Amino acid sequence: TLGCYYKKQQKTKKKKNNSNKNMNSSSSSSSSSRRKFLDTGFAIGQKEIIRILILFLVLTASCLFLYKTAYPLQQLSFNNLTSLLASSSPETIKPDIALRKILENASNENNTVIITTLNQAWAEPKSIFDLFLESFRLGQGTQKLLKHVVVVCLDPKAFERCTQLHSNCYYLKTTNTDFSGDKAYNTPDYVNMMWRRIELLIQVLEMGFNFIFTDTDVMWLRDPFPRLYPDGDFQMACDKYFGNPTSFDNWANGGFVYVRSNNRSIEFYKFWYKSRQNYSWLHDQDVFNRIKNDPFISKIGVKIRFFDTVYICGFCEPSKDINLVCTMHGNCCLGLEKKIHDLNLILDDWRKYMSLSKHVQNTTWSAPLRCLEK
Repeated sequence: TLGCYYKKQQKTKKKKNNSNKNMNSSSSSSSSSRRKFLDTGFAIGQKEIIRILILFLVLTASCLFLYKTAYPLQQLSFNNLTSLLASSSPETIKPDIALRKILENASNENNTVIITTLNQAWAEPKSIFDLFLESFRLGQGTQKLLKHVVVVCLDPKAFERCTQLHSNCYYLKTTNTDFSGDKAYNTPDYVNMMWRRIELLIQVLEMGFNFIFTDTDVMWLRDPFPRLYPDGDFQMACDKYFGNPTSFDNWANGGFVYVRSNNRSIEFYKFWYKSRQNYSWLHDQDVFNRIKNDPFISKIGVKIRFFDTVYICGFCEPSKDINLVCTMHGNCCLGLEKKIHDLNLILDDWRKYMSLSKHVQNTTWSAPLRCLEK
């Protein structure tokens, strides 16, 4: 009996040993399989990384080649490359961050900037932009204001020319519309361009900056800041001024506007922009005329004022006193060549005036001249 029991015990041990061997062999085989799988995955991962790096280098080389083809005379320094990437890659530098930095650099002690917009047609040599900058250099007390001017460029060519002449240039990327050409008044592209401007100005207000917005065809002959109303949130130029700065009967013109950044002005601008939906065929100035008497304007409490054309004027109603005039707008003028011609006449008049040693009694402007032609 004991012998039988001993034999049974021996058999049981053998079975256990065999099963343990099988388990060990299976676990070792599964471990080796796992290692092979990981090694294979690592190899695949390395290959993918190498492919991505090669693709990145090829794309970078292509971009550099295209840049050199487009601008063969311009050397691409590190700063050029940085500005190129900043202006064309919003994923790299967010547009609002880039805009804020430019506004901070340009703002005065009161957190106020001067903003204008520019496209290729107006940026060409001897075109509107050159006259705009020249007026600041010729004007009384306006040279110091140039450092506060931010030029918002609507296309790459305008941005390129702006950076050659001025320090504060911002490239505003646009979609679906080419803003580079001369946009005839009230055409669909012109209307879209005006509303893109309003959209940008909302951003500026929300960042906490006050601004003077000026069309580029406004000649700055004197510092207009002393003529701003102390109690106005939103102050606007006029095509026709009837003597009362608070009257909505004045014929408003959006080519020269001063706005204080506060809750009232931000709400007003958002309401203005939203009202576009009701008047999709109209540009910003015409929509303003439609909404200026809306009860919502009174509800938000925004204080609207209009500038006297003695100080802030244009071709629609030129100032009657050159001793007081601050700005002259080339409005009420259709056609780029006519506008350039007549704005040159205005600057010539100003040069003559600045050369005089005595007070001018009677003001006679040489322009508008060709702008009056049909």
